Amino acid sequence: MTVRYLITGGAGFLGINLARFLLGRGHEVSSLDLADFDYPDVAGRVRVIRGDVRDRDAVDRAMAGVDVVVHAAAALPLYPREVIFSTGVEGTRQVLDAALRHGVGRVVHISSTAVYGIPERHPLYEDDPLRGVGPYGEAKVLAEEVCREYRRRGACVTILRPKSFVGPERLGIFSLLYDWAASGKGFPLPGGGENRYQLLDVEDLCEAIERVVEADVTKANDTFNIGAREFATLREDFQAVLDRAGYGKRIVALPAAPMLAALRVLEALRLSPLYHWTYGTVTADSYVSVEKAARVLGFDPRFSNREALLRNFQWYLDHRPQASQRFGVSHRTPWKQGALRIAKAFF
Repeated sequence: MTVRYLITGGAGFLGINLARFLLGRGHEVSSLDLADFDYPDVAGRVRVIRGDVRDRDAVDRAMAGVDVVVHAAAALPLYPREVIFSTGVEGTRQVLDAALRHGVGRVVHISSTAVYGIPERHPLYEDDPLRGVGPYGEAKVLAEEVCREYRRRGACVTILRPKSFVGPERLGIFSLLYDWAASGKGFPLPGGGENRYQLLDVEDLCEAIERVVEADVTKANDTFNIGAREFATLREDFQAVLDRAGYGKRIVALPAAPMLAALRVLEALRLSPLYHWTYGTVTADSYVSVEKAARVLGFDPRFSNREALLRNFQWYLDHRPQASQRFGVSHRTPWKQGALRIAKAFF
C-alpha cells in the first residue's frame, strides 16, 4: 500500500536517504526544509515545500494530504543556542500540532542518544534518566517532552533515539577522519580510542522508521533506541578506514587530558569545528541497548560500525572533488578544520 510521507528536514542527510528509501518502496514523499532540495536523482519525484518548521503556515502547507510525518528537522550543535531551542522544541510543537489538526495518523520523531548525556553505565536503556549535555542535548530532551504531551492528546508519536549515523551524503565531523585517511595521514584520538563507541548506518535507521510505521499503534506509540548491533572500540573501527585508504597509517593515541584541554581552547577561540559534545564524549564508552526495538518491532540492524564507516568512506572517495568545494555546519557538508588543518601536517 502506498503511504504518503512528509519528511521535515527532507533536504538533509537523513532526509535524502529516507526519501530514496521510501521512493524505492513505492511510497509518496514530501519534503519540508529551509534548504534547497538539490538532488537530481529524485528531482520531480518528491513534493518540495521550502519552509521552516517554526512557521505554522509552512507546516500546514506541507501537512496537507499526508499519512505519516517523519520529523527529522533540527539545528545541529554548531548553531546558536536560541536557534537550536526554537527549531528543536517549538518546531516540534508546530509539527505535532499541525499533524493533530490535519488528522495525520503517525508521527516519527527523530531524537538522539544525546538525551542520555554522559552516563557512567552502559548499555543505555530507554527508561534511563535523561540528562542532555549542551543546548542540542537539552533541546532534544524538551522536544521529547512535547512528544509525550501530544501522545496524551491522542496522537501516535514514535520517538527514535539513534546513535550517530553515517552513510551516503554524510560528511560533517566524519569528514575529518575521511580527509586525513584519504590524504595518507594517521588520525589522532585522545586516550587512544580504547572505548566502545556505537554508530549506526543510515540505511538501518530508514529500516527502523519503516518498521515503526508498519507496526500496530499499541507498539509504535513508544520510544526506541536504534544503533548498530556489532561494534568494536573506536580505535578498531576508525582504523578500518585508515586500512581501506591503503597508506599503512595508524590511529595515534594522544594523552586525553592535554588534548581535550587544547580542544576546549580552540573551540572558545572558534579555531576548531569540534564542539564539547563530540570531544567530551570521544574518550568514554557510548552504546545503547537495541533489544527493545528487536523485541517489539522485529528490527535487526544489518550493518556493523565498521561496515557503515567503510560504506560512508567509499561514498566520500567517490565524491571528494565536489565535497571539498563547499563547507558548512550541516551533516552534508565538510566542516572547516581550522587549526586542525595545521595539526594534520604532523600525522
